Order: sequence, then structure tokens, then C-alpha cells
Amino acid sequence: MKKSFVALLAVVLMAGCATVDTKDETRGWTVERIYAEAHDELNGGNYQRALKLYETLQSRFPYGRYAQQALMDQAYTHYKDGEPELAIAAANRFIRLYPSHQNLDYVYYLKGLVFFNDDTTFLSRLSGQDMSERDPKAARDSYQAFQELVTRFPKSQYSEDAAQKMTRLVAALGANEMHVARYYMKRGAWLAAVNRAQLVVKEYGNTGHNEEALAIVVAAYESLKMKDLAADARRVLALNFPNSAYLQSPWQVREQSWWKFWG
Repeated sequence: MKKSFVALLAVVLMAGCATVDTKDETRGWTVERIYAEAHDELNGGNYQRALKLYETLQSRFPYGRYAQQALMDQAYTHYKDGEPELAIAAANRFIRLYPSHQNLDYVYYLKGLVFFNDDTTFLSRLSGQDMSERDPKAARDSYQAFQELVTRFPKSQYSEDAAQKMTRLVAALGANEMHVARYYMKRGAWLAAVNRAQLVVKEYGNTGHNEEALAIVVAAYESLKMKDLAADARRVLALNFPNSAYLQSPWQVREQSWWKFWG
């Protein structure tokens, strides 16, 4: 009896499955039609539908210019749909498959743009958020992609905008390093503060933070009782910023001096 019931259930389930409409509306479509439909869906903001069509096109017609264009459009569609990881994956796949493509500059630009916009919170929330919650990785990845573009394709129509964004990214990264240095200063991690401040001077010297960075080095070395190193750093600060307000502060008593700058 039990076996008969199981057999009957299997028949019912199979019948139910048979009633499901598995018709593929794109069956018999040309590659041109699939691409046109996908492009229209993309322009209309129907990103998921566009992605399905791009995937269908690449599966059914894996070679040729339409497949290549579909992969580029797929990366862009993921970007527009708020899926940066998938956008980067598609862009990287395109770069790997078509390293000599005439539109490779665009793919690098798109890749940099995905990271750049994914990093908007980093660029806009440098203040008011705990340092440990900020990760500048996206800014670094964006800079790297844009740098690849302007280095390999200096005459690209996207290079000028990429260079402008690189300048903003460097400024943001320098500001982030300063926030990290302040963070360590506030918590008494003097050596870590020195390392970060020195990094600002060496790597981000054109971002407008040198004066404060040198002041942090002086304050941190004095707090560590490393008088010679503190004196050397103070001389560098005085040489480059002779009118710096930091030079007038009594560094030896941090609660009454540098704390007012970073408290």
C-alpha cells in the first residue's frame, strides 16, 4: 500500500512538472535581436531582464563582436544595478578574454568607476565615523584601474576624467591616513602615529597635510621621550613651516598642548 502511494505521488509530481511552462521566448531569435532587446531593457532600467538576455546571448553565441559587446554591457548593467562585485568580475573577465580589444580603455575606465562610486561613503564620511570602520581599499583599487587606463591609453577619451578622479582619490587617501594618525595619537599609540604621519609626508606630500603630519611626529616622539628624533622632526617642521602654530605649543605636556589640536 505504501509503495503504491509513493508511486502515485511520483506520477502526480511528474504531471505537475509537465504543466510548467518552460517555453523560451528567445528561442529562434537572431543574435542581433537578442542584443537589441537587451540594450533596450538596459536603457529602460530593466537591469535584471537585460542581464538575462546578455547571458542568453553569450551562451548561445559565444563568439564574435556581439558576445564581446554583451560582456561589456553586462559589466555596465551590474554597475547600474548596484552590484559592484559582479560588475568588477565581468570587467575582469573581459580583460582576460580580450586583452587587445579596441574598447579595452573603456573597460578599465568602467572598472575604476565602479570602485570610485562604490567608495563614495569613504570620500564623504572621512569625519564623523570611527577610523576602524573605514576601509580605503576601494579607493586604492579605483586609483589602480584609472592609472592602468591613463598609462596604457593616454589618448583615450576617458583618460582626462580618470586623471581628475585620480587626483581626488589621492587627496582622499592622504586625508584618510591623517585620520588614522590622529586616531593613534588620541589613543596614545605613539609609534603607530609616527609611522602613519611619515607615510603621509612620503606618499601624500601634495595633499596639504604635511604640516600636521610633521607636528604629529614631533608630538609622538616627545611623548616617547625620544628627544633627538623629536628635535630633528621639529627642525624639519620649522624649516618647511616657520610660522606653524604647532611650533609654539608646549609639546611636553600633551594634555595642554597637542590634545587641543586632536582632542
